[in-house]
Amino acid sequence: MNNNCHCKIFRKLFLAVIVIALAGCASREPEVRTVRVEVPVLVPCKTTLVAVPPWAAQGLKKSDSLELKVRALLAERRQRIGYERELVAAVSSCQ
Repeated sequence: MNNNCHCKIFRKLFLAVIVIALAGCASREPEVRTVRVEVPVLVPCKTTLVAVPPWAAQGLKKSDSLELKVRALLAERRQRIGYERELVAAVSSCQ
């Protein structure tokens, strides 16, 4: 057998395999199925706005006494801590 004969046999075999494969795909009906896909969706967070308190040290003057300034700054520190807690609560309600 020469090389040309092997090529003809290979071509015929290759075409037969392709025809069989295409026939197998054509005879099968497509499978219809429903698939549920869960995708996270952004939902707008609805919270009440946290009001900024009137800071205790906001109205201080240079001429005020040291004791008055210290008391105002301590009061403002407590205000800030409470304000931050309200902000954290508002943010955590959205998560």
